[in-house]
Amino acid sequence: MPTDILFEPIKFRSLEVKNRVWRSNVSGRFDNYDGSGNQARINWEVKFAKGGAGAILSSFVPVLMRGRIMPGYATIDRDDTIPFWRELGKRVHEHDCKFILQLSHGGRQRDIQGIEWDKGLSSTDKPDPLHGFECERMTKGQIQEAVEAFGEGARRARDAGLDGVELHGANGYLITQFLSSAINDRTDEYGGSLENRARFVLEVVRAIRRKVGDDFHLQMKISTTELCNAMTREPRGNTIKDSVEVCKWLQQAGVDAIHCSTGGYFAHPRNPAGDLPIEEFVKAYDSMVSSGAKTYRNYRLLRGKLTGRLFRQRWLKERGDVIEGLNLADSHAVKKAVSIPVLCTGGFQTASVIRKAIDAGQCDGVTIARSLIANPNLVELFRQGLDRAPKPCSYCNRCLVQVVENPLGCYDAARFDSREEMVREIMSVYQPSAFQ
Repeated sequence: MPTDILFEPIKFRSLEVKNRVWRSNVSGRFDNYDGSGNQARINWEVKFAKGGAGAILSSFVPVLMRGRIMPGYATIDRDDTIPFWRELGKRVHEHDCKFILQLSHGGRQRDIQGIEWDKGLSSTDKPDPLHGFECERMTKGQIQEAVEAFGEGARRARDAGLDGVELHGANGYLITQFLSSAINDRTDEYGGSLENRARFVLEVVRAIRRKVGDDFHLQMKISTTELCNAMTREPRGNTIKDSVEVCKWLQQAGVDAIHCSTGGYFAHPRNPAGDLPIEEFVKAYDSMVSSGAKTYRNYRLLRGKLTGRLFRQRWLKERGDVIEGLNLADSHAVKKAVSIPVLCTGGFQTASVIRKAIDAGQCDGVTIARSLIANPNLVELFRQGLDRAPKPCSYCNRCLVQVVENPLGCYDAARFDSREEMVREIMSVYQPSAFQ
Protein backbone atom coordinates (compact mmCIF):
# COMPACT_ATOMS: atom_id res chain seq x y z
CA MET A 1 0.00 0.00 0.00
CA PRO A 2 1.40 3.43 -0.87
CA THR A 3 1.94 5.77 2.05
CA ASP A 4 -0.40 8.73 2.55
CA ILE A 5 1.53 11.95 1.92
CA LEU A 6 -0.51 13.65 4.64
CA PHE A 7 1.11 11.42 7.23
CA GLU A 8 4.64 11.41 5.93
CA PRO A 9 7.03 13.37 8.17
CA ILE A 10 8.09 16.82 7.03
CA LYS A 11 11.77 17.45 7.61
CA PHE A 12 13.44 20.80 8.19
CA ARG A 13 17.07 21.56 8.88
CA SER A 14 16.81 20.91 12.64
CA LEU A 15 13.23 19.69 13.12
CA GLU A 16 11.06 16.81 11.98
CA VAL A 17 7.25 16.87 12.29
CA LYS A 18 5.19 13.70 12.05
CA ASN A 19 2.69 14.86 9.44
CA ARG A 20 1.80 17.62 6.98
CA VAL A 21 -1.30 19.08 8.71
CA TRP A 22 -0.66 21.68 11.41
CA ARG A 23 -2.83 23.86 13.60
CA SER A 24 -2.34 27.44 12.43
CA ASN A 25 -1.81 30.39 14.74
CA VAL A 26 -5.07 31.13 16.52
CA SER A 27 -6.20 31.53 20.09
CA GLY A 28 -8.58 33.45 22.28
CA ARG A 29 -8.13 35.85 25.17
CA PHE A 30 -7.46 32.99 27.55
CA ASP A 31 -4.56 34.47 29.50
CA ASN A 32 -4.00 37.07 32.18
CA TYR A 33 -3.94 40.84 31.78
CA ASP A 34 -0.22 41.06 32.61
CA GLY A 35 0.72 38.65 29.80
CA SER A 36 1.20 35.60 32.01
CA GLY A 37 -0.36 32.38 30.76
CA ASN A 38 -2.88 30.12 32.43
CA GLN A 39 -4.51 26.70 32.30
CA ALA A 40 -7.16 27.61 29.73
CA ARG A 41 -4.44 28.30 27.16
CA ILE A 42 -2.87 24.91 27.88
CA ASN A 43 -6.25 23.19 27.52
CA TRP A 44 -6.82 24.98 24.24
CA GLU A 45 -3.54 23.87 22.67
CA VAL A 46 -3.65 20.32 24.00
CA LYS A 47 -7.00 19.53 22.40
CA PHE A 48 -5.49 20.01 18.92
CA ALA A 49 -2.46 17.93 19.85
CA LYS A 50 -4.86 15.16 20.92
CA GLY A 51 -6.71 15.55 17.61
CA GLY A 52 -3.64 14.56 15.61
CA ALA A 53 -2.10 17.83 14.40
CA GLY A 54 1.57 17.35 13.57
CA ALA A 55 2.51 20.71 15.06
CA ILE A 56 0.81 23.64 16.69
CA LEU A 57 1.68 27.21 15.86
CA SER A 58 0.89 29.32 18.89
CA SER A 59 -1.32 32.35 18.63
CA PHE A 60 0.13 35.86 18.36
CA VAL A 61 2.73 36.04 21.19
CA PRO A 62 4.02 39.60 21.79
CA VAL A 63 7.75 40.11 22.30
CA LEU A 64 7.02 43.50 23.92
CA MET A 65 3.99 44.64 25.88
CA ARG A 66 3.64 47.65 23.60
CA GLY A 67 3.39 45.20 20.72
CA ARG A 68 0.34 43.28 21.91
CA ILE A 69 -2.93 43.52 20.00
CA MET A 70 -5.14 43.21 23.08
CA PRO A 71 -4.89 42.14 26.72
CA GLY A 72 -5.47 38.49 27.50
CA TYR A 73 -2.79 36.99 25.26
CA ALA A 74 0.26 35.35 26.84
CA THR A 75 3.51 37.18 26.08
CA ILE A 76 7.17 36.21 25.95
CA ASP A 77 8.59 39.61 26.84
CA ARG A 78 10.36 38.60 30.07
CA ASP A 79 12.11 35.60 31.57
CA ASP A 80 9.41 34.86 34.14
CA THR A 81 7.13 33.74 31.28
CA ILE A 82 9.45 30.81 30.49
CA PRO A 83 8.01 28.34 33.06
CA PHE A 84 4.52 28.70 31.59
CA TRP A 85 5.68 28.08 28.03
CA ARG A 86 7.78 25.14 29.26
CA GLU A 87 4.72 23.54 30.85
CA LEU A 88 2.58 24.16 27.76
CA GLY A 89 5.22 22.63 25.49
CA LYS A 90 5.54 19.61 27.80
CA ARG A 91 1.78 18.98 27.69
CA VAL A 92 1.67 19.25 23.90
CA HIS A 93 4.69 16.95 23.53
CA GLU A 94 2.84 14.22 25.45
CA HIS A 95 0.77 13.71 22.28
CA ASP A 96 3.73 13.48 19.87
CA CYS A 97 3.02 16.99 18.65
CA LYS A 98 5.48 19.82 18.14
CA PHE A 99 4.90 23.33 19.48
CA ILE A 100 6.23 26.36 17.59
CA LEU A 101 5.85 29.75 19.23
CA GLN A 102 4.90 32.71 17.05
CA LEU A 103 7.00 35.78 17.86
CA SER A 104 4.84 38.83 17.20
CA HIS A 105 4.51 42.59 17.43
CA GLY A 106 1.32 44.39 16.43
CA GLY A 107 2.85 47.74 15.53
CA ARG A 108 0.00 50.09 14.63
CA GLN A 109 -2.50 47.25 14.29
CA ARG A 110 -4.42 46.21 17.37
CA ASP A 111 -7.94 45.48 18.58
CA ILE A 112 -8.14 46.74 22.16
CA GLN A 113 -5.36 48.78 23.73
CA GLY A 114 -3.97 47.95 27.15
CA ILE A 115 -3.53 50.50 29.91
CA GLU A 116 0.21 50.78 29.29
CA TRP A 117 0.16 52.67 25.97
CA ASP A 118 -1.97 54.81 23.70
CA LYS A 119 -0.23 54.63 20.35
CA GLY A 120 1.45 51.76 18.57
CA LEU A 121 4.94 51.88 17.11
CA SER A 122 5.28 51.39 13.38
CA SER A 123 7.33 51.99 10.26
CA THR A 124 5.04 54.98 9.69
CA ASP A 125 3.07 57.56 11.63
CA LYS A 126 0.01 57.10 9.40
CA PRO A 127 -2.97 55.67 11.31
CA ASP A 128 -4.30 52.27 10.38
CA PRO A 129 -6.71 53.08 7.52
CA LEU A 130 -9.49 50.66 8.47
CA HIS A 131 -9.93 51.44 12.17
CA GLY A 132 -7.83 54.58 12.60
CA PHE A 133 -5.46 53.09 15.18
CA GLU A 134 -2.89 55.81 15.84
CA CYS A 135 0.83 55.14 15.83
CA GLU A 136 4.26 56.70 16.12
CA ARG A 137 7.03 56.33 13.57
CA MET A 138 9.73 54.23 15.23
CA THR A 139 13.10 55.83 15.88
CA LYS A 140 16.20 53.83 15.03
CA GLY A 141 16.64 53.21 18.74
CA GLN A 142 13.13 51.78 18.98
CA ILE A 143 13.78 49.64 15.91
CA GLN A 144 16.85 48.15 17.55
CA GLU A 145 14.93 47.59 20.77
CA ALA A 146 12.31 45.62 18.82
CA VAL A 147 14.99 43.63 16.97
CA GLU A 148 16.57 42.70 20.30
CA ALA A 149 13.15 41.78 21.73
CA PHE A 150 12.51 39.31 18.91
CA GLY A 151 15.91 37.75 19.55
CA GLU A 152 15.24 37.50 23.28
CA GLY A 153 11.81 35.99 22.60
CA ALA A 154 13.42 33.25 20.54
CA ARG A 155 15.98 32.63 23.29
CA ARG A 156 13.19 32.27 25.86
CA ALA A 157 11.31 29.86 23.58
CA ARG A 158 14.40 27.71 23.29
CA ASP A 159 15.01 27.86 27.04
CA ALA A 160 11.41 26.68 27.49
CA GLY A 161 12.13 23.55 25.44
CA LEU A 162 9.82 24.49 22.58
CA ASP A 163 10.44 23.18 19.07
CA GLY A 164 10.96 26.42 17.21
CA VAL A 165 9.64 29.89 16.52
CA GLU A 166 7.73 31.59 13.74
CA LEU A 167 8.05 35.27 12.88
CA HIS A 168 4.63 36.81 12.31
CA GLY A 169 5.49 38.78 9.20
CA ALA A 170 1.99 38.65 7.71
CA ASN A 171 -1.50 40.13 7.97
CA GLY A 172 -0.56 43.73 8.70
CA TYR A 173 1.46 43.41 11.90
CA LEU A 174 4.76 45.18 12.52
CA ILE A 175 6.99 43.18 10.16
CA THR A 176 4.39 43.65 7.41
CA GLN A 177 4.34 47.37 8.19
CA PHE A 178 8.03 47.52 7.33
CA LEU A 179 7.88 45.17 4.33
CA SER A 180 4.81 46.71 2.69
CA SER A 181 5.11 49.29 -0.06
CA ALA A 182 1.57 50.40 0.87
CA ILE A 183 2.42 51.16 4.51
CA ASN A 184 6.13 51.93 4.85
CA ASP A 185 6.76 55.57 3.94
CA ARG A 186 10.17 55.96 5.57
CA THR A 187 12.97 57.81 3.80
CA ASP A 188 15.87 56.30 5.77
CA GLU A 189 17.59 52.92 5.30
CA TYR A 190 14.43 51.12 6.50
CA GLY A 191 12.20 52.53 3.74
CA GLY A 192 12.05 53.06 0.01
CA SER A 193 13.32 50.08 -1.97
CA LEU A 194 12.21 46.52 -1.27
CA GLU A 195 15.69 45.74 0.01
CA ASN A 196 15.48 48.61 2.49
CA ARG A 197 11.96 47.63 3.59
CA ALA A 198 13.20 44.09 4.25
CA ARG A 199 16.09 45.35 6.38
CA PHE A 200 14.08 45.20 9.63
CA VAL A 201 13.00 41.56 9.31
CA LEU A 202 16.46 40.46 8.16
CA GLU A 203 17.96 42.14 11.21
CA VAL A 204 15.41 40.26 13.33
CA VAL A 205 16.44 36.94 11.74
CA ARG A 206 20.13 37.65 12.39
CA ALA A 207 19.39 38.66 15.99
CA ILE A 208 17.54 35.38 16.55
CA ARG A 209 20.38 33.35 15.09
CA ARG A 210 22.84 35.13 17.39
CA LYS A 211 20.68 34.22 20.39
CA VAL A 212 19.76 30.61 19.57
CA GLY A 213 22.34 29.40 17.06
CA ASP A 214 21.71 27.65 13.77
CA ASP A 215 20.10 24.46 15.13
CA PHE A 216 16.84 25.92 16.46
CA HIS A 217 13.92 25.96 14.02
CA LEU A 218 12.93 29.38 12.66
CA GLN A 219 10.21 30.02 10.10
CA MET A 220 8.52 33.12 8.73
CA LYS A 221 4.86 33.79 8.00
CA ILE A 222 4.43 36.29 5.18
CA SER A 223 1.53 37.83 3.29
CA THR A 224 2.71 36.92 -0.17
CA THR A 225 0.09 39.16 -1.81
CA GLU A 226 -1.01 42.08 0.36
CA LEU A 227 -4.06 43.61 -1.40
CA CYS A 228 -4.08 46.50 1.08
CA ASN A 229 -6.63 48.26 -1.13
CA ALA A 230 -9.31 45.59 -0.68
CA MET A 231 -11.40 47.65 1.79
CA THR A 232 -9.32 50.83 2.13
CA ARG A 233 -7.84 53.58 -0.01
CA GLU A 234 -4.27 52.46 0.57
CA PRO A 235 -2.17 51.30 -2.40
CA ARG A 236 -2.25 47.63 -3.30
CA GLY A 237 1.03 46.83 -1.55
CA ASN A 238 3.48 44.02 -2.14
CA THR A 239 2.90 41.49 -4.91
CA ILE A 240 3.95 37.86 -5.13
CA LYS A 241 6.97 38.99 -7.15
CA ASP A 242 8.11 41.19 -4.25
CA SER A 243 7.49 38.44 -1.71
CA VAL A 244 9.43 35.84 -3.67
CA GLU A 245 12.50 38.09 -3.45
CA VAL A 246 11.99 38.59 0.27
CA CYS A 247 11.66 34.83 0.80
CA LYS A 248 14.94 34.21 -0.99
CA TRP A 249 16.64 36.76 1.28
CA LEU A 250 15.06 35.14 4.32
CA GLN A 251 16.46 31.75 3.33
CA GLN A 252 19.91 33.24 2.86
CA ALA A 253 19.67 34.87 6.31
CA GLY A 254 18.90 31.55 8.02
CA VAL A 255 15.13 30.97 7.94
CA ASP A 256 14.19 27.27 7.79
CA ALA A 257 10.69 27.48 6.27
CA ILE A 258 8.19 29.92 4.75
CA HIS A 259 4.51 30.04 5.77
CA CYS A 260 2.34 31.67 3.09
CA SER A 261 -0.68 33.79 3.94
CA THR A 262 -2.29 36.88 2.42
CA GLY A 263 -3.69 40.30 3.26
CA GLY A 264 -1.96 43.49 4.34
CA TYR A 265 -4.17 43.92 7.41
CA PHE A 266 -6.40 41.79 9.65
CA ALA A 267 -9.21 40.96 9.34
CA HIS A 268 -9.06 40.97 5.53
CA PRO A 269 -11.65 39.70 3.03
CA ARG A 270 -9.20 37.00 1.93
CA ASN A 271 -7.94 36.24 5.42
CA PRO A 272 -9.97 34.75 6.94
CA ALA A 273 -11.85 34.15 3.71
CA GLY A 274 -15.49 33.48 4.41
CA ASP A 275 -18.66 35.29 5.38
CA LEU A 276 -18.97 38.50 7.37
CA PRO A 277 -21.75 37.96 9.93
CA ILE A 278 -22.78 41.61 10.32
CA GLU A 279 -25.07 41.24 13.36
CA GLU A 280 -22.45 39.38 15.38
CA PHE A 281 -19.75 41.72 14.10
CA VAL A 282 -21.65 44.77 15.38
CA LYS A 283 -22.11 43.17 18.80
CA ALA A 284 -18.37 42.54 19.11
CA TYR A 285 -17.20 45.74 17.43
CA ASP A 286 -18.66 47.93 20.16
CA SER A 287 -15.74 46.78 22.34
CA MET A 288 -13.38 48.54 19.92
CA VAL A 289 -15.25 51.84 19.58
CA SER A 290 -12.76 53.80 21.71
CA SER A 291 -9.65 52.11 20.24
CA GLY A 292 -9.31 53.98 16.95
CA ALA A 293 -10.21 57.27 15.30
CA LYS A 294 -12.51 55.52 12.80
CA THR A 295 -14.02 52.81 14.96
CA TYR A 296 -17.12 54.76 16.03
CA ARG A 297 -17.79 55.75 12.43
CA ASN A 298 -17.39 52.10 11.39
CA TYR A 299 -19.70 50.99 14.18
CA ARG A 300 -22.46 53.32 12.99
CA LEU A 301 -22.02 52.25 9.37
CA LEU A 302 -22.11 48.56 10.26
CA ARG A 303 -25.26 49.07 12.35
CA GLY A 304 -27.07 50.73 9.46
CA LYS A 305 -29.35 48.36 7.57
CA LEU A 306 -28.28 49.60 4.13
CA THR A 307 -24.66 50.52 4.91
CA GLY A 308 -24.08 47.25 6.76
CA ARG A 309 -25.40 45.28 3.80
CA LEU A 310 -23.22 47.25 1.38
CA PHE A 311 -20.15 46.67 3.53
CA ARG A 312 -20.77 42.92 3.56
CA GLN A 313 -21.34 42.89 -0.22
CA ARG A 314 -18.02 44.66 -0.76
CA TRP A 315 -16.30 42.20 1.61
CA LEU A 316 -17.63 39.17 -0.29
CA LYS A 317 -16.69 40.70 -3.65
CA GLU A 318 -13.11 41.30 -2.52
CA ARG A 319 -12.97 37.80 -1.04
CA GLY A 320 -13.66 36.08 -4.35
CA ASP A 321 -15.18 32.67 -4.97
CA VAL A 322 -12.32 30.41 -3.83
CA ILE A 323 -11.80 29.77 -0.11
CA GLU A 324 -10.06 26.42 0.31
CA GLY A 325 -6.52 26.70 -0.98
CA LEU A 326 -6.77 30.32 -2.07
CA ASN A 327 -3.05 30.90 -1.37
CA LEU A 328 -1.76 27.87 -3.26
CA ALA A 329 -0.69 29.76 -6.38
CA ASP A 330 1.46 32.04 -4.23
CA SER A 331 2.93 29.21 -2.17
CA HIS A 332 3.78 27.42 -5.41
CA ALA A 333 5.64 30.49 -6.67
CA VAL A 334 7.59 30.70 -3.39
CA LYS A 335 8.36 26.97 -3.42
CA LYS A 336 9.85 27.22 -6.90
CA ALA A 337 12.14 30.04 -5.71
CA VAL A 338 13.48 28.57 -2.43
CA SER A 339 14.90 25.22 -1.34
CA ILE A 340 13.39 25.23 2.18
CA PRO A 341 9.94 23.78 2.96
CA VAL A 342 6.88 25.94 2.30
CA LEU A 343 3.67 25.81 4.32
CA CYS A 344 0.36 27.23 3.11
CA THR A 345 -2.71 28.41 4.99
CA GLY A 346 -6.14 29.25 3.64
CA GLY A 347 -9.37 27.44 4.48
CA PHE A 348 -8.11 23.85 4.16
CA GLN A 349 -10.40 21.06 5.40
CA THR A 350 -10.49 18.43 2.62
CA ALA A 351 -7.88 15.65 2.62
CA SER A 352 -7.90 15.19 -1.17
CA VAL A 353 -7.37 18.92 -1.74
CA ILE A 354 -4.37 18.93 0.61
CA ARG A 355 -2.90 15.76 -0.94
CA LYS A 356 -3.25 17.19 -4.44
CA ALA A 357 -1.50 20.43 -3.41
CA ILE A 358 1.44 18.60 -1.85
CA ASP A 359 1.72 16.08 -4.71
CA ALA A 360 1.68 18.94 -7.23
CA GLY A 361 4.55 20.68 -5.42
CA GLN A 362 2.45 23.70 -4.48
CA CYS A 363 3.44 23.37 -0.81
CA ASP A 364 5.00 20.89 1.61
CA GLY A 365 2.27 21.08 4.25
CA VAL A 366 -0.76 23.11 5.30
CA THR A 367 -1.85 24.97 8.40
CA ILE A 368 -5.48 25.12 9.52
CA ALA A 369 -7.27 27.36 12.04
CA ARG A 370 -11.07 27.65 11.65
CA SER A 371 -11.63 24.13 10.31
CA LEU A 372 -9.82 22.72 13.34
CA ILE A 373 -11.81 24.95 15.67
CA ALA A 374 -14.90 23.35 14.13
CA ASN A 375 -13.39 19.84 14.24
CA PRO A 376 -10.36 19.57 16.55
CA ASN A 377 -9.97 15.90 15.55
CA LEU A 378 -9.97 16.63 11.80
CA VAL A 379 -6.48 15.17 11.30
CA GLU A 380 -7.51 11.94 13.01
CA LEU A 381 -10.59 11.81 10.74
CA PHE A 382 -8.23 12.06 7.75
CA ARG A 383 -6.22 9.19 9.21
CA GLN A 384 -9.41 7.12 9.42
CA GLY A 385 -9.99 7.64 5.69
CA LEU A 386 -12.54 10.45 5.67
CA ASP A 387 -12.05 13.12 3.03
CA ARG A 388 -13.93 15.72 5.09
CA ALA A 389 -15.48 15.97 8.52
CA PRO A 390 -19.17 14.98 8.68
CA LYS A 391 -19.92 18.53 9.86
CA PRO A 392 -17.35 20.71 8.06
CA CYS A 393 -16.50 24.29 8.85
CA SER A 394 -18.98 26.63 7.16
CA TYR A 395 -16.49 29.55 6.97
CA CYS A 396 -19.12 31.69 8.69
CA ASN A 397 -16.36 33.52 10.64
CA ARG A 398 -18.48 33.80 13.76
CA CYS A 399 -15.59 32.30 15.73
CA LEU A 400 -13.22 35.15 14.90
CA VAL A 401 -15.87 37.86 15.28
CA GLN A 402 -16.75 36.59 18.75
CA VAL A 403 -13.16 36.35 20.00
CA VAL A 404 -12.91 40.04 20.89
CA GLU A 405 -15.42 39.59 23.71
CA ASN A 406 -16.00 35.86 24.20
CA PRO A 407 -14.04 32.60 24.41
CA LEU A 408 -12.82 31.32 21.07
CA GLY A 409 -14.75 28.37 19.70
CA CYS A 410 -17.21 27.39 17.00
CA TYR A 411 -20.29 29.68 17.10
CA ASP A 412 -22.07 28.20 14.08
CA ALA A 413 -25.22 27.01 15.85
CA ALA A 414 -26.26 24.99 12.78
CA ARG A 415 -23.40 22.57 13.47
CA PHE A 416 -24.81 21.62 16.87
CA ASP A 417 -27.98 19.87 18.02
CA SER A 418 -28.73 22.70 20.43
CA ARG A 419 -27.38 26.02 21.64
CA GLU A 420 -26.58 24.38 24.96
CA GLU A 421 -24.34 21.86 23.20
CA MET A 422 -22.55 24.70 21.38
CA VAL A 423 -21.95 26.60 24.62
CA ARG A 424 -20.68 23.46 26.39
CA GLU A 425 -18.15 22.91 23.63
CA ILE A 426 -17.00 26.54 23.71
CA MET A 427 -16.63 26.49 27.49
CA SER A 428 -14.80 23.15 27.51
CA VAL A 429 -11.51 25.04 27.20
CA TYR A 430 -11.85 25.88 30.89
CA GLN A 431 -11.79 22.20 31.90
CA PRO A 432 -9.73 21.05 33.66
CA SER A 433 -9.50 24.24 35.67
CA ALA A 434 -6.32 25.54 37.26
CA PHE A 435 -7.58 24.62 40.73
CA GLN A 436 -7.53 20.85 41.25
